[in-house]
Amino acid sequence: MGKPPMKRGGKGKADGRRMKKKVSVLNTEKVEYVDWKDVNLLRRFVSDRAKIRSRRVTGNDVQQQRAVAMAIKNAREMALIPYANRVTTQRGARRGDRDRDDRRGERNEAPAEFEGAEETTGEGVETTEAVVVETEVVEVVETEEVAE
Repeated sequence: MGKPPMKRGGKGKADGRRMKKKVSVLNTEKVEYVDWKDVNLLRRFVSDRAKIRSRRVTGNDVQQQRAVAMAIKNAREMALIPYANRVTTQRGARRGDRDRDDRRGERNEAPAEFEGAEETTGEGVETTEAVVVETEVVEVVETEEVAE
């Protein structure tokens, strides 16, 4: 004989343990109607990248998830919730990024105070010309106030 057939669509782990069912925020707060104007409630169902969280994560049933998704989409149309959040993370420069910067013509330029400066790097000699900015000198006239 072989292994017993695996169950499909079962809840919980494969080894027989059952996972605790996630309780919906809508059930705990007894919300009957999901309003698109209630931004504080809708933000609970949106990830940090402004994606709608799944039923598995939120614990909503099918009808609740459908109502939440429609409310979020309406709130996005009305500019109450962003379509996407910009995530700023610092990453180390990859090799491809450096090549793209060189192709765009972005160079390290020396400040104007170092006129005619040459910049050297470890990978050969690279020269950059400093741009001289002409400044206009304005004459300052001092006046004496006469005391009366």
